[in-house]
Amino acid sequence: MAIGVFDSGVGGLTVHRELVARFPTRDFIYLGDQGHAPYGGRGGEDIVELTRAGCERLFEAGASVVVLACNTASAIALRRLQQTWIPAMREKLGRPVNVLGIIVPTIEAATGLPWSYEHNGRLEGQKKEAIDITGVFCTAATAMSRVYEIEIDKRREDLAVFTEACPGLAGLIELGAPAEELKVVVDDHVDALRRRIGRHPDKAILGCTHYEIVADLFAAALPAGVQVISQPAAVADSLERYFARHPEYELGNSARRDFLTTGTPGPQSDLVARFWGAPLTFVAA
Repeated sequence: MAIGVFDSGVGGLTVHRELVARFPTRDFIYLGDQGHAPYGGRGGEDIVELTRAGCERLFEAGASVVVLACNTASAIALRRLQQTWIPAMREKLGRPVNVLGIIVPTIEAATGLPWSYEHNGRLEGQKKEAIDITGVFCTAATAMSRVYEIEIDKRREDLAVFTEACPGLAGLIELGAPAEELKVVVDDHVDALRRRIGRHPDKAILGCTHYEIVADLFAAALPAGVQVISQPAAVADSLERYFARHPEYELGNSARRDFLTTGTPGPQSDLVARFWGAPLTFVAA
């Protein structure tokens, strides 16, 4: 048994690395759906089906819990899978299994409030000026879902959220584009958000795990003092609490590390190797 980590490509390795650091003796299986990456420009039903297929492959490989280390999959597919598919999979496999997302932990980190909290104190006609602005850099599909705006607004009326879709950026990172090319794209999106808001945000969420690979470029493009929320750390914190509440899941304890891909197996890009700290080789899913 193992912890499964799923992403459209290599971006989820940012979450995977943090989870391995938090649970060093646990067994892990990573699956990158590189044969269909990126997900950001795909339609909703396509994203749901691809995510379901990836999770099923991980359950077949022995995963008990699958972490969707992909904001797009978490925003578009997670609820459908949890409500309509997971109960049947539990019955089919005859063991506890579940799929968890990464947006809930990120919103908890951004608001400082538990997911269960929902602010219901607004009065009709009463307005409160936002004193903090959070910028979200994400894929087009995540931006269209408006999940960050909707869920943060439910919890913190003193936070305003502005989303900047970055179409094509995840694909460039997936292909191992040089840092100079990526810097131009990141700088353009940070400046576009600044112009739309009228100033830089107070906090920034990198709402695509691919972007964590180039977090240094976002940090350099944003002014000093802008807090960049670490999505991998938030996910690791949340998963630690989840396992403490749910001891029924078997996770394995031999420190196994498997890396699967639906794309071309073999060594990944130099960009991934630099981020991971060592060359990384995938095998066919």
